[in-house]
Amino acid sequence: MWVRELHAEGSGGLRMIGIMNIKNYTSSVPVESSISRIESKLAAAGASGIMKMYGPDKKVSSLVFRFDVGGRSFSFRVPANSENCFQAMWKQHCLSHKRARPETKNTIREQAHRTAWKLVQDWVDIQISMIVMQQAEFMEVFLPYAWDGKQTYFEAMRSNEYKALPPCSTD
Repeated sequence: MWVRELHAEGSGGLRMIGIMNIKNYTSSVPVESSISRIESKLAAAGASGIMKMYGPDKKVSSLVFRFDVGGRSFSFRVPANSENCFQAMWKQHCLSHKRARPETKNTIREQAHRTAWKLVQDWVDIQISMIVMQQAEFMEVFLPYAWDGKQTYFEAMRSNEYKALPPCSTD
């Protein structure tokens, strides 16, 4: 689990305090099942043209789908960042074990792939529930994942140092 830590000079930093409290870190749900459930939930909500994108490791890295909002069709790309998940889990493992065996690394890498997709499944379930229960609009929760075929809206904002965001109010 990552927590924000305040330092004496006031700057904040992140430190890991243990992965045991992370949701789905021991998930045994096969990746294919998580992806299938995500596709079903998106289709039931009105998504069309759902497609799987594969990474260099030949594993599904993201889902791309279309959704109509206000009479316009938009594409969205929702990734499962398995490599980042693996890095966090591996770091935690190395902190708690003196020796890391190669087979352990492979086991953790596979677990990270399951965990990443299970987290995405849970997130999509919650977001669709929020939309159905009128707690949020589709674009309100999926806008960061709007995709132009090259990058998501979030990636575009980040690459421009979030300059398109309004400044904080001083009120």
